[in-house]
Amino acid sequence: MAVRDLLQPVRACYGAALLIAPGRVITAATGRPASRRACGVARVLGARHLIQAVVTMAASSSGESVGLGALVDLAHAASMAGLAVADRRVRRLTLPDALIATTFATAGLSQVTRPPTGDSR
Repeated sequence: MAVRDLLQPVRACYGAALLIAPGRVITAATGRPASRRACGVARVLGARHLIQAVVTMAASSSGESVGLGALVDLAHAASMAGLAVADRRVRRLTLPDALIATTFATAGLSQVTRPPTGDSR
């Protein structure tokens, strides 16, 4: 299995972990106990990751689905970075999430194939 084939299974595992044990994931990332609200938000995020992994794997022949997923990840990373700047109280939670989303986006963008340009003469 190539490294590029691991992105969506890793995403699915991360999403499942957020759904099943959000408190443990949050505590591991922040070093602090997770609030009920944070666990609820993490479960929603976990569901999004699982859905994105399934949709992307189902459309695996289309680089477009990976590219769209990467854009979703970039938007998520930007929103978490913005929230970290705006609200110090959630910074320990939002910065690791922004980093994870940026990593998923970067990995996804690296898999997008570009159409050939120019002549093939």
